[in-house]
Amino acid sequence: MASASLQFFAFILALFGVFGDIAATLLPNWKVNADVGSNIITAITQMQGLWMDCTWYSTGMFSCTLKYSILSLPVYIQAARTTMVLSCILSVFGICISTVGMKCTRLGGDTGSKNNACFAGGICFILAGIFGLVPTCWYTREIISNFLDQTIPESSKYEPGGAVYAGFISAGFLLIAGVIFCSSCFKRQQEAWIYPPKQHHFPSTEQESNAGYSLKDYV
Repeated sequence: MASASLQFFAFILALFGVFGDIAATLLPNWKVNADVGSNIITAITQMQGLWMDCTWYSTGMFSCTLKYSILSLPVYIQAARTTMVLSCILSVFGICISTVGMKCTRLGGDTGSKNNACFAGGICFILAGIFGLVPTCWYTREIISNFLDQTIPESSKYEPGGAVYAGFISAGFLLIAGVIFCSSCFKRQQEAWIYPPKQHHFPSTEQESNAGYSLKDYV
């Protein structure tokens, strides 16, 4: 029962990780720049994401521009696009596979098949967490390095936005869920190796019937 409840807890963490991963991939606020200027009426908040750049004015107007050109983007944005999409795909696969391998479900067949499915789902979650953690770290490093660069004007400096924090948290949830799934399957395999099922040997009826006679009776 403890293993089943732990797997269910890991599954809930993985669900939060999947939703957060997808949200972080689509949100436009990977980096944010608030330019108040000389008048609060002309305050502007600029946000840049993986797929679009958005501008929010203090008057309430909001406009976004899609990034159509891929080759004109910096390398870290191109890598973040690819790795975040892979993270979303792997996390969705992990949800489907782990649903089959969980101990509290009736899918997957026998115990060995469910154990393999549970382990495969854990591996998908770990890979999804790694693919989600790498671009957020790289993106954050670029933001910090540009912010500390004295040659860049203040109006062009950005700070990490909410999508970056969502990416970090989602990657952590996926990594924790993957480790729990893999460790639970490993424990069950180890218990099967240490405590193998007992095999009962029953003598055949032919041996029992022959055991009642002596060979001396036929000499």
